Amino acid sequence: MTHCSEQLERMANPVCEVLVTEAELKAPPLTGNFRPLEAGAAIDFWGIVRGMEGEREIDGIDYEAHWEMAEYQLKQIAKQATDRFVLQLVIVHHRIGFIAVGASSLFTRVASAHRAEAFRASQWLVDELKKKVPIWKRPRFKVESLRRASQSETATAK
Repeated sequence: MTHCSEQLERMANPVCEVLVTEAELKAPPLTGNFRPLEAGAAIDFWGIVRGMEGEREIDGIDYEAHWEMAEYQLKQIAKQATDRFVLQLVIVHHRIGFIAVGASSLFTRVASAHRAEAFRASQWLVDELKKKVPIWKRPRFKVESLRRASQSETATAK
């Protein structure tokens, strides 16, 4: 787990934390270094693996990352979000490895003085992460789904 920067923590004392991990994601408590009285809104976002990729069923997704670069980019995005939306808290945890359908691959939490900024910051954070962080996903398709797709392609070719 990496904290964003000492400079960021000196500026109005926001809490900033990023983590790339193979472990199951869990939401940290709203206590600790973060003082909830400083914020009027805290938004949690869970990215959950869906059961379909396009029209095909999957068992889950294999996530890979350039580990150091992913953490570096996550820190940069967290710093930018803190400045842009005047956040008191930014947490970004991304899971790597195989994640089954229904399990979480991403957890974010942001806190700000007002709910509108928190909602905007949460969406912006996920959008930026998807654009800039070197984490790649590869779906694992269900065998039955692959067979049906193959049979459908064969039937169409006839």
